[in-house]
Formats: sequence, C-alpha cells, structure tokens
Amino acid sequence: MGRDISVFGRYTYLATELFWGAVALALCRRTGSTRKALRVSLALYPFAYAWDRYTLEVGVFDIPLRTGVEIAEIPLEEHVFMFVVPSMVVGTAELLEDADPAE
Repeated sequence: MGRDISVFGRYTYLATELFWGAVALALCRRTGSTRKALRVSLALYPFAYAWDRYTLEVGVFDIPLRTGVEIAEIPLEEHVFMFVVPSMVVGTAELLEDADPAE
C-alpha cells in the first residue's frame, strides 16, 4: 500500500495543486514565459473543461480528498489543474529551449 497523503484532509488535492502550481509559476517566471503559459492554458481550457466534466459524469475517476467546492459542475481543484499542467509544460519547454546548446 502507498504512503498516506491525506494529511491535509479535504484540502489534500488543493494543496498538491497549489504546490505544483508554484513550481510551474517559478519555471515560467524563470524563463519569462508566464504570458505564454497563460495564453496556452486559456486556449486549452474549454477542451480540458469538457473532458473533465465528461469523465466525472461517467465515473472515470473520483476525487475523494477535495474541498467539495464545485464551479460549473466540476471541482475547484480541477480548474486549478487545467492551468497548472499547461503552465508546467510551457515552463519546462522554455527552460529546455534556453538550455539547448545548438542555438
């Protein structure tokens, strides 16, 4: 059995999203790609929202350690997730591009 990560109770998922969001923000700030990450997140948001809503509705996954706050019929934490993931990708891609010795 895995490690018990429920130390934050119903705020566990939100705490992990905020932690990784801070990492993504640090990457984006370091690479000067914060605006790009926001644009990518906003462009992908409608697709991510539709996918999330569908998967929750049909029972593909359940999120037991969450606040219970829902916005537009999906958990608050999922809205945060929809910005964290693209931001992490953009920040990482920019960091790798900056480190590319071929340029």
